[in-house]
Amino acid sequence: MSTDNAISLTELQNFVAEFWYHYDQANFAEMAAAFANDAVYVSRSDSGECPFEEALAADLSTAAQIIPWLTEHRNASPYPLRHHTTNLHITGNQGGVTYARFYIFVNQITDFVPFAVSSGVTEIGVRRGGGNSRGLEFTKMAVILDATNSEPLTGTGLPGAENAPANS
Repeated sequence: MSTDNAISLTELQNFVAEFWYHYDQANFAEMAAAFANDAVYVSRSDSGECPFEEALAADLSTAAQIIPWLTEHRNASPYPLRHHTTNLHITGNQGGVTYARFYIFVNQITDFVPFAVSSGVTEIGVRRGGGNSRGLEFTKMAVILDATNSEPLTGTGLPGAENAPANS
């Protein structure tokens, strides 16, 4: 695993937080500046079959495809809307790209009270470059939103769970 040009956890946290702030506030020029021209973006539910899959599903390559989709998606969403990044951690470095994973949590306000809209897992690739204040750019963003009802861990097949496949 090469660490050439590796991005620190602090740099990554600041970049991701700034991106979601600009997305939530509809600062589309700043949001767009966060994506590399050759970036890829995937969005879907964990099952791929939730009732509103059409509204969130995307499989895009290049910023020229990503930015219009994100702009349309944001314009169709409520305001205020808040995207929160939690448990951000670096998963690797390769070829000048730092890879990371985090939970995403989204809330909005209804009847003067914040409530949860969605949650999920996001995987990103980030490299140095780009024309934004952080000098970083996304090469990859995959947002997989939770849409499957929660159930007891036993029987899910996750490593460490009872009834998990051997050698997981």
